[in-house]
Amino acid sequence: MTTEKTTKRKNFFSQNKFIILFLLVFAFIAFYPLPYYITSPGDARVLDPIISVEGGDEDTGVFMLTTVSVGTANIPQYIWAKLSDYREVIPADQIRGEDETDEEYNQRQLQMMEDSQHAATIVAFQEAGKKVDIEYHGVYVTGIMSGMPAEKKLKVGDKIIAVDRNPVMETKKLLDTLAPKKAGDSVDLTILRGDKKMNVNLNIEEFPKKYIQDQGPKAGLGITSPVADVSIVTDPKVKIDTSQIGGPSAGLMFTLEIMDQLTPEDLTHGKKIAGTGTMDLQKNVGPIGGIQQKIVAADEAGAEIFFAPVDGENYSDAVKAQKDIGSKMKIVPVKTLNDALDYLKKL
Repeated sequence: MTTEKTTKRKNFFSQNKFIILFLLVFAFIAFYPLPYYITSPGDARVLDPIISVEGGDEDTGVFMLTTVSVGTANIPQYIWAKLSDYREVIPADQIRGEDETDEEYNQRQLQMMEDSQHAATIVAFQEAGKKVDIEYHGVYVTGIMSGMPAEKKLKVGDKIIAVDRNPVMETKKLLDTLAPKKAGDSVDLTILRGDKKMNVNLNIEEFPKKYIQDQGPKAGLGITSPVADVSIVTDPKVKIDTSQIGGPSAGLMFTLEIMDQLTPEDLTHGKKIAGTGTMDLQKNVGPIGGIQQKIVAADEAGAEIFFAPVDGENYSDAVKAQKDIGSKMKIVPVKTLNDALDYLKKL
């Protein structure tokens, strides 16, 4: 009996070995991850349900943030992206830092989103002449360069609260304090890792050539994209619920939506207005990635106007995409918040 079962099993595998081989090859092709990410048009989300200002004014039009979908690539997705106009293949090291895990990358994106919300809230309230109290509690480490001093002694999520025993609670203060340092200098950082307070001594080292920019610093600790830990108290209160949306690129649109709810005038004038761009405390609108894909998302959502940052070729890339897809959406270049407000006043 045993011999008969063994013979049948051998016959089954012999007759179906090509099917089994095909399934194994298919599984490998379908699920084997490549060292690339695929970006594609995301969506355009109306901000009114996302941002709530207590007692805020309701208007007839809408402001929308735009997103880009990002996912790891496998072989079929890679081929599809190469054949698609608005899907882009990006090497993994251009999305994540060297040795940065997916968890660290996601955490960095969420912290940058939180920083973007804070900047938008502060700017909107100040522009509207409303009260906002700001407290800074330190600077988060959100990225670390491979091979630099920070890699050995710091972790993503550490919060820097002092440099050489001098309190450092803001990102600008941290950068200004480290800027005069030269390769070979020693720096003593006071950090919080969870609930534990620690002192960490590091030496300033020269950056690898691939990290050096023409006008940027030539040496440092290897901390990238630091984000301040900020608490804000506003009157009226503001609630922002972005779920798992990451990154800083919605700063401009957050600012406009908060202002629209704070003030009696209708900034939208009944229009569907999308856009993108970072916002800093000086009201500058910064460049972002994936703007052509965001143009596609905004057009599919029926946006009539799209605010595009001037810097970093964002505006020219947006116009190119708008013409390419045959959209009637108006692309408006903005360098500062005032550029956007001036355009809205003329509607």
